[in-house]
Amino acid sequence: MTQNDAFYFNKQEPNKGCLLALRDIILKQDGNIAETTKYGMPCFCYKKKAFVYLWVDKNTKEPYILFVEGARLNHPELEAGKRSRMKILRVNPVIDIPAQKLASLLQRALDLYRKE
Repeated sequence: MTQNDAFYFNKQEPNKGCLLALRDIILKQDGNIAETTKYGMPCFCYKKKAFVYLWVDKNTKEPYILFVEGARLNHPELEAGKRSRMKILRVNPVIDIPAQKLASLLQRALDLYRKE
């Protein structure tokens, strides 16, 4: 089992299934996205540049997607918190992931990288 796989399979349900589904949705967005591990969390890179991370909030115990260039994205569900550059999108693991909305947001984020 790879370090990437271990992150997912060491989680309890419903987070495990949710995180695996998020992983699949992210990887399907573009053939240039590759998964690695940075800072102990799954990192998805677009052409070797960090694009999004997956993590579980230590307080709520719910998964979220961290958008590296979140400050450049305007979406009502993205939270900046105390971060100046990054924003997160919280994902409720017990309801269906809004796949179309998530794909649209991921594509908007990818467009920031494609234009560079």
